[in-house]
Amino acid sequence: MDRVVIATLRRPRGIRGELVATPHTDFPERFADLQRVYVGDREMEVERTWWHGADIVFKFAGVDSMDDAGPLAGNDVEIPENERVPLPEGEYYLSDLMGCKVYDKGELVGEVSDWQELPGQILLTAGDIDFPYRLIQKVDLGERRIDVELPEGLRDLNR
Repeated sequence: MDRVVIATLRRPRGIRGELVATPHTDFPERFADLQRVYVGDREMEVERTWWHGADIVFKFAGVDSMDDAGPLAGNDVEIPENERVPLPEGEYYLSDLMGCKVYDKGELVGEVSDWQELPGQILLTAGDIDFPYRLIQKVDLGERRIDVELPEGLRDLNR
């Protein structure tokens, strides 16, 4: 089963086994209904979550003290990939694009191996080229193919 990270546990909070986490999702509302998650190799029941500023606080069943919570700090909170929030038609999770072959006007550029989220844009890496996400013309996840139209000179700039 493939899983995706939705938060990273940073530190215990208080004496009741709560943990402060950094959220990693564009859908913060998803934390309201969480019931089960994975922390490391453990499947854990979520008793409740709530927001404290920009942080999300987790209370897990059976984690009832600071001593119980301490060893969980530093771990990611994961959910099964099939429990992600569904996206509208034509939108994609960046992780789904990993490994897709990128073609520029029919010519293979490489496979998507990384991405960077920068202010105002997302850059994808395919082969030895970084290109803006907005240059994508078509995505076919079934075929693991992305068609782009790279501006003249971009390939040379990246080499």
